Order: sequence, then structure tokens, then C-alpha cells
Amino acid sequence: MKQSQSLNGQKQSQSQHPRKFSFASYKADNFFDEMFGADGQVRAGYVPFRQRVEQLTRDEMLSRQQAAERTLMSMGITFNVYSEGEGTERIMPIDIIPRIIEAAEWHQMEQGLVQRIKALNMFIHDVYNDQKILSDGVVPRDLIESSKCFLEPCLGVRPPKDIWCHITGTDLIRGDDGQYMVLEDNLRCPSGVSYMLENRELTKQTFPEVLAYTGVRPVSDYPTRLLQMLQHIADRPDPTVVVLTPGIYNSAYFEHSYLAQQMGVDLVDARDLVVSGGYVKMRTTKGFRIVDVIYRRIDDTFLDPQTFNPDSLIGVPGIFEVFKKGRVALANAPGTGVADDKVVYAYVPRIIEYYLHEKPLIQNVRTYICGEDDDRQYVLDNIAELVVKEANEAGGYGMLIGPKATKKDHDLFRKKIQDNPRNYIAQPTISLSRVPCLIDGHAEGRHVDLRPYILYGEQINVIPGGLTRVAMRKGSLVVNSSQGGGGKDTWVLY
Repeated sequence: MKQSQSLNGQKQSQSQHPRKFSFASYKADNFFDEMFGADGQVRAGYVPFRQRVEQLTRDEMLSRQQAAERTLMSMGITFNVYSEGEGTERIMPIDIIPRIIEAAEWHQMEQGLVQRIKALNMFIHDVYNDQKILSDGVVPRDLIESSKCFLEPCLGVRPPKDIWCHITGTDLIRGDDGQYMVLEDNLRCPSGVSYMLENRELTKQTFPEVLAYTGVRPVSDYPTRLLQMLQHIADRPDPTVVVLTPGIYNSAYFEHSYLAQQMGVDLVDARDLVVSGGYVKMRTTKGFRIVDVIYRRIDDTFLDPQTFNPDSLIGVPGIFEVFKKGRVALANAPGTGVADDKVVYAYVPRIIEYYLHEKPLIQNVRTYICGEDDDRQYVLDNIAELVVKEANEAGGYGMLIGPKATKKDHDLFRKKIQDNPRNYIAQPTISLSRVPCLIDGHAEGRHVDLRPYILYGEQINVIPGGLTRVAMRKGSLVVNSSQGGGGKDTWVLY
């Protein structure tokens, strides 16, 4: 009976003193950690966050995580995953522990991204016009002309203000040495910015007291900046701007509708637009209205069945000719995908030096080009240690992570490379940096990358934040939401 009383007393004591949430048992496991240095000390930018969060109990942290997930679902912030012909709608998992970037670190990153986007825009313009970089042999001509994303109809085109890549999402990673590297450039229809915005709104609800105390730069003005950029590329005052979506079954449809609503512009699909009298016009209840700027979320080749893919049912017949004549602005401009090619990526350091006469401020990941004999042989011999990627795939598809793959997978990719070497690159397997995540009530490290968003209008603006994508599965290096990844809010400090 006394033992029973003792146990009951112990339970009462525990209930009176709930267990505090703590990072004390967190292990960096020899990876570069965004929150903790190699000496185990908390990095300066995280000190206020840790002080305040460790005043909460584990139950309070779990409750806040669950509330964030319920909010995501109730707001309909979902994406579609296509598997075996069936679409599954999911929320993008969110982890409530933010990724924090200090001001000096962000400033360096921002400068590097501005440099890169400026050079890539010059490259795209040159490729479709004078082709000096090809004539000078800096980038092989056959590499460009064999790219699936090189569009011959764009030759000779000059988009408004000579801007091609209006919206870019550049994927950055950090390896063991903590240096940022560019993993890939996304210049066609980069997605994910709605998650960046909603993650911040959720953080305001989850940690209002921490956010108020820590000097975090805002991201909520992104839709305003986006609209200003789109208006800048129009040739007349008070232009009509629309967002063109493939439709409700597209995996990023939520984002299309969200951005249109936030900007206060119409969301349209191909049924709403028509080319008439040399202009693109939108059907309205009051008749046709000329459209000046289209933020298109449709891949290049589906944009106009008369110019590109004749089987496209989601494009607008004749829209490309209107664009060529300068009577409608398209963001991003058709043809930008030539700079998305993962083989072209390998040449970006040379592209920066060619146009800007500067050394890259952010380095590429070491890349082996399978179209080159020596590189191809190295990849074939060392495939078990490398990450192999298809030139024009995205979302984690068409990729082999050598150390995680089977011998059968290695042999399959060796054959793919030998059959079509132009279509593949390879890179070392990099142990991505890690950030603490809330796992079953305690902090565990998960690998992350970072996708900042860059707007190119009157000037180049890097939004102070971005989408931190998280490989939610323990030990995984794949952060893509379509492959089970999640997201975090990204705090850039003043």
C-alpha cells in the first residue's frame, strides 16, 4: 500500500512539473548543423530562440506542432502526388523549428544570387540572339542545340526590357564545410513560394513571442513585389495582369490561386483567354478585355499548340506570336528553360566570368558531365558513390543516389548513361547541413536545402527568406515534397 502511495505521489509530482522541452540531448552527428557549432555551442542567431523555446514543455511544443498541421489542412494548403496514374492530395509537412540565417551570411548569399541571375539572364538573351558565347566556344553549341529546353521559335525574340527570367527559385545547399553551394537553378516555373509565405503565417501563430523578440525580416510583401515586377514589364500604365494555370488538377494549383488572390488579379486557364485582333484577350462578364502581362505557370512547350506542342489542351493558340510582337509580356519568358538544363548548370561559373568578368560568389557543386569522355568514364567507374541526375527532370525524379541504391540500380543507370550520355550529369554525394526538427516531442537533426526566390524587374530582388525544404525521413537526403519532404520557415535576421 505504501508503494502504491509512493507511485501516486511520484505521478502527482510529474504532473505538477511537466517535462521541459530541451535541446540538451540533441546530437549533430558530425554533420554541419545550422543551429549548433562544432563545439556544441548554439550559433548566435539561435540564442534568443533557444532561450524562449526551452521555457515551454514538451507537450506545449507538440501541441503547437499539431495546431500548425491542422491549420495547413483546414486552409487547403495541399499538393498532388502522382503515383501509378493516381493523384493523392497531401499537405506539405511543416516542422515548427525555424531555420535561422544571420544578416551577414544572408548578405553574402544575396550578392551571389544577384550575380548569378544577372549572368543567366544575359546568357539566355545571347543564346536566342547573337550567340556570342557559343561562337566563342565557352559553351558548346551542340550542347545548347541538343537541349530539350532550347526552343528554336525563340530565336530572335526580345522580351520586354530584355528580361527573360523574372522569377527564379535557386536551390542552395551547405556541405560539411558550411559553405553555400548552388545545387540547381529553376527558371521555368519555380514553385513553392506559397509554402514560404504560409510557413511564416504559421510561425506567427506558433511562436508569436519569439518572432516579436527576434529581429526577423518580413516575407509577406512578396505578392506586392511580384505584382510590381509584373507591372514593370508591361508597356502601358495600369496594365491588366493575370495568372495562367494549367487547371485544378495541377500539383501546384493551390499556389496559382493563392498568388492570384494575394495580388488581386484574375486566375485564368486556357478557356478564359483568346487571341483576337493581334492581342491576347480575357473573357469577362462585360466582354473581352486585353491582357498585358501573363504570369504563366504552364511549361513552355504547352503554352501554344500552334508554335510548340500541337497536342496541348492547356495552352492558348497564337499567344506566342503576340508575345513575339511585344503585345503581351510573359513571365517567365518562353525559352528560359535552356538555363534549367542540368548540363548547362555545369557551365554557369564560366557563364558568369564570360558576361560579368567576375568570379562566382557562390560556387557550383562539383559536376561531372557524362557527355564528356573522361567525366563519363569516371561516373561509370564510381557510380556507387555519386548522385546521378537526368538533365531536365525535377522534383527528385530521374535521379540515382549511389550510396543508397542497389547494384541493380547502378547497372541500370550505367546503361542509361551509355545509351544517352548527353542526358546525364553526376555529382558527389554531399551530406547536406542539418537543422533540428521536432520528432516525437524531442529535437532530431534532419537534412535541409534552401530555395530563395529572386524577382527580376526594375532591379533584382532576393526575398529575405525562402523555402527551407526538409528531408523528413531519418537519414534521407531527398528534400522534395513529392518524395516525402517537408518545409520550415526561414528566418533572415536584420
